[in-house]
Amino acid sequence: MSKDTSKWLEINRNSWDQRSKMHLNSDFYDTEGFKKGKNTLNDIEIGLLGNIENKKILHLQCHFGLDTFSLEQLDAHVVGVDFSPVSISYAEDIKKEMGFNAEFICSNIYDLDLADSHDFDMVFCSYGICGWLPDLHKWAQVISKHLKSGDTFTIVDFHPSVWMFDDDFKEISYSYFNEKPYVEVENGSYASPNSKEEISSIWWNHSLSEIITSLMNNEMDLLSFKEYDYSPYDCFRHTVKISEGKYRIQHLDSNIPMVYSLVLKKK
Repeated sequence: MSKDTSKWLEINRNSWDQRSKMHLNSDFYDTEGFKKGKNTLNDIEIGLLGNIENKKILHLQCHFGLDTFSLEQLDAHVVGVDFSPVSISYAEDIKKEMGFNAEFICSNIYDLDLADSHDFDMVFCSYGICGWLPDLHKWAQVISKHLKSGDTFTIVDFHPSVWMFDDDFKEISYSYFNEKPYVEVENGSYASPNSKEEISSIWWNHSLSEIITSLMNNEMDLLSFKEYDYSPYDCFRHTVKISEGKYRIQHLDSNIPMVYSLVLKKK
């Protein structure tokens, strides 16, 4: 794969088109379980969001919409955005099949501009967010643009310390800080690890200080910051289940943070 990272958007969009095809019917996403009534949101985000009845929510980087629909199941009005046309196509198929009302938009997040056509109460995103974005200041500008004074932005994501390790969590292979983009070629995906299909991608590791500062420099005040010593998803190697919906790296136990959450309010 070329080391030219200027084509990051095209490369990563193709990557997520491939992943979506793998993910839709995977055991990890359990789309059939969702269709039978399972809500895909975890306790972390449900607790942070609180009562969202009749709230208008902008759900960024929504993949093929299971969490978007789960927000709707909690009586919110939701717009889901993703840059993968394959993901959005799957979301529209599920919407039609299940009779949901969520709106879906296929857009690169940096090009998103719904402020004049929509009136949101919240912006939300979760799990696998910042690492795909080269410019967090621009990302934060887009978020801030879609919030009114007093509205909130909530993010739950994997902790950047997780991405310092190699796949076996044995060695430190990457910097905690955003020193450079990483170009990777892998077989399969976290939801389909046995696949031999080759996927190319480009990612960045953003420190918590960079993430928080980017948001606070775009007219948002920090309300809540938490770190969690487990992942709600069994998506890493060498995991052990410590309780329902909680996984750790077995040999690291509770010694590293695996997830963080932020809630910020627009000034």
